[in-house]
Amino acid sequence: MELDIPRLVVAAPASGSGKSTVASGLMAALRAAGTVVQGFKVGPDYIDPGYHTAATGRPSRNLDTWMVPASAVLDSFARAVVGAHIAVIEGVMGLFDGYHGRGEEGSTAEIAKLLQAPVVLVLDVAKMARSAAAIALGYQQYDPGLRLAGVICNNVGSARHARWVREAIEGIGIPVLGCIPRSPALHIPERHLGLYTAVERQAAVQAFLRDAAALIRQEVDLERIRAIAQAAPPLCIPARESRPVPNTAEVRIGVAYDEAFCFYYADNFDLLRQAGAALVFFSPLRSPKLPEGICGLYLGGGYPELYAAQLAENRRLLQEIRAAAEADMPIYAECGGLMMLTASITDRDHRTYPMIGALPGRTHMRQQLVMGYRIATARRPTLLQSQGVQVRGHEFHYSDWVDLPDEVPFAYDAVSFHGEKPRQEGFARGNLLASYIHLHFATHPEMVTRWLERCWEWQGRGNR
Repeated sequence: MELDIPRLVVAAPASGSGKSTVASGLMAALRAAGTVVQGFKVGPDYIDPGYHTAATGRPSRNLDTWMVPASAVLDSFARAVVGAHIAVIEGVMGLFDGYHGRGEEGSTAEIAKLLQAPVVLVLDVAKMARSAAAIALGYQQYDPGLRLAGVICNNVGSARHARWVREAIEGIGIPVLGCIPRSPALHIPERHLGLYTAVERQAAVQAFLRDAAALIRQEVDLERIRAIAQAAPPLCIPARESRPVPNTAEVRIGVAYDEAFCFYYADNFDLLRQAGAALVFFSPLRSPKLPEGICGLYLGGGYPELYAAQLAENRRLLQEIRAAAEADMPIYAECGGLMMLTASITDRDHRTYPMIGALPGRTHMRQQLVMGYRIATARRPTLLQSQGVQVRGHEFHYSDWVDLPDEVPFAYDAVSFHGEKPRQEGFARGNLLASYIHLHFATHPEMVTRWLERCWEWQGRGNR
């Protein structure tokens, strides 16, 4: 299939350069001008896609060439851009940063080349002038297979400063698409756990997006941005292999979704729906009971520790989830979902709140972040994998699962890279699978089929 969609990548030399603000503001500005925008995020991040979704009104997608095959990345891209006028892809870290230092695997550059998308580089020029040209030139020449189409200078201190950096960069033949003045107020708000999610602060997020869009309209040449995106060549998408749906009956899966549980890959929802699942969303913070007629639960990640008091007060719902686990309903929980399934959560102020107790042990907050890609091998048959199946995922949490008994049915042997000593991780017993590792189902699509088959079997035994 040939796909002709205008597209560009917003990248930077390093994290903290302002690419999230520029990317989200650009999406919002284009949408305000009547353009249908599809947002994407390179890598496993959950927070930036939430801002993209708020800016565009369309679910943003993660594009990760380390976690999933290139063919699955292309399939996700093609599926998401249907009906869109332009695709804006926000990079991760620095343009060439990926899984390791030996190559481009998992990097923004790899995605840009896979999608044949031109790159706009956001340069933080707060403490430089002519030197910005040297950085831009290095990024232009480092990889001949990449097209650096222009630069947006961020944190510009004055009109004279803008003139100097523009003269230097354009003097080496690289277009400057805009110079954004220093604006300490225009930052996505942060806290100790990272950025606030778009789900948590919807009014503040909309105000931020309005300000960011106004700044982009004022300081960036949107017409040149459009022209750059339109210059991307038609993209060849390989024909997708159709996968048989094991049953024609609809499977209703309850999905926990609110301020405390909002870390999901949109593609996981797509793959579940394509396989025959109807996703029924509920709020662990506010729903008085589980949705009717479900035969599975998906408890995703998020920040349950920040809402532990409110979660603990919703005892009826927590008791229903525990009863579902005791009835062996197929339940998949990752990170925040695992935390809620333990006996209690102890927050950073050492306050402890009772949770579900379907898993042994409890969780408590730690100071250091646990983050990174993981290669996980199933130690035993699980809800999603046969024993020995290897999958790829990502961890991001500030909590520990503690006070475990001597015998725990760990789900995985997990490593950060091949050759590392494995670490036992997760919990797998019957139809319950819980883990700190976030999985993208496209890394091993059979996981979806296996899960839904378990749901059909459980439902067929007369469970409701």
